[in-house]
Amino acid sequence: MPAKSQAQQKAAGAALSAKRGETKVSDLQGASKEMYESMSEDELEELASTQRKGKLEHKKD
Repeated sequence: MPAKSQAQQKAAGAALSAKRGETKVSDLQGASKEMYESMSEDELEELASTQRKGKLEHKKD
């Protein structure tokens, strides 16, 4: 499942970093903290590795 916006991609990258032990879990907030708790490392890797070209900064509802 590719990221739908740059913001989603960045949040997944932050959560992935915490899953790998590169950053502290306590530093996460908002969407990245929810992603950390609910997604596997493989799912986060897939979201974080999405191409940025053509992505919106934030997805509109």
